[in-house]
Amino acid sequence: MDGYALRAAALAAGTNAFRIQGTQAAGMRALTLEPDNDVCIEVMTGAVLPEGADCVLPYEETKRTETESKMTTTGVVPPGFAVHRRGSDHRAGEIIVRSGTRLTGREVAVAAAVGASTLTVTAQPKIAVVATGDELVEVEAGVAPHQIRRSNDHAVRAALLAAGYSRVERFHLRDVRHEIEHRLWHIIAEHDVVLISGGISKGKFDFLPAVLDAHGVRKIFQGVAQRPGKPFWFGVTPRRTPVFALPGNPVSTYTCLYRYVLPALAHASGALPAMSRMAALTTSVTFKPPLAYFLPVRITNGPGAEMLATPAAANTSGDFSGLVGTDGFVELPANVAEFPTGYVARFFEW
Repeated sequence: MDGYALRAAALAAGTNAFRIQGTQAAGMRALTLEPDNDVCIEVMTGAVLPEGADCVLPYEETKRTETESKMTTTGVVPPGFAVHRRGSDHRAGEIIVRSGTRLTGREVAVAAAVGASTLTVTAQPKIAVVATGDELVEVEAGVAPHQIRRSNDHAVRAALLAAGYSRVERFHLRDVRHEIEHRLWHIIAEHDVVLISGGISKGKFDFLPAVLDAHGVRKIFQGVAQRPGKPFWFGVTPRRTPVFALPGNPVSTYTCLYRYVLPALAHASGALPAMSRMAALTTSVTFKPPLAYFLPVRITNGPGAEMLATPAAANTSGDFSGLVGTDGFVELPANVAEFPTGYVARFFEW
């Protein structure tokens, strides 16, 4: 602190007038306090402690004489007061930033302070976001009665950017098998992660499962007992590129992104596991089992800072606008039909 460095024993012995020997500024080599008990050195915040001094008396506890050569005080402080001792933050060899931590300004400050000019980090994956369907047109295009504007790939890319993944490209594939085969081969070869929206159900023009199989993408699973997003598909290429095929309905795509894809990307990046967050329902919910239910909610703080989840179910799984104003969703387990007010469920934030 800004003040005067001196011997605490002198204050304890009743000395209250001190001759100011000099000034110790931040960045200066340490001065040496003269041996007399009635001597002090003015110090600035960030300065090293003068040799022979063991405490700092803050300016607020002192009064300076008109000649500015002496200081008087009625304050008394113990040894070590207002002194940040070297090595007191952490022990030598102690781990400060653990592997798997996403770097923010805090961690970079630590690295700079300990002289770590270079850091070993996980590379940003190059991610492809692929929208499928003949009915999709560009955002700025006119829309015929049989068409809709592309939204899933824009939404997914925006969410990935917000999560810290900056290398994201968007693509659109029509429901034409030879086009899907040709373009998808290049997309898989040129990216580290592939996210596909639509084309994975059991429709006549849902070519993706067969095309992925033909390209050597090994299916790990297809279909999850959940709503929305039951047709969710996942596989890996021979070079271990993960391929996530998400249902095409917007709410399904967005929910599966946050429930599965983002946690998987964090895990693959070596990030530490995120702590589960729980929220209590503010009203009862009835849902027909046996599927798990991802219910959009609005979050408020309850007594004791607990999170309260108010259901805000979308009209359908195609109702993207229904998610606006929600904070995320709670996961309600399968094979339970009724969830009473106060039921505590895992919460996933958008």
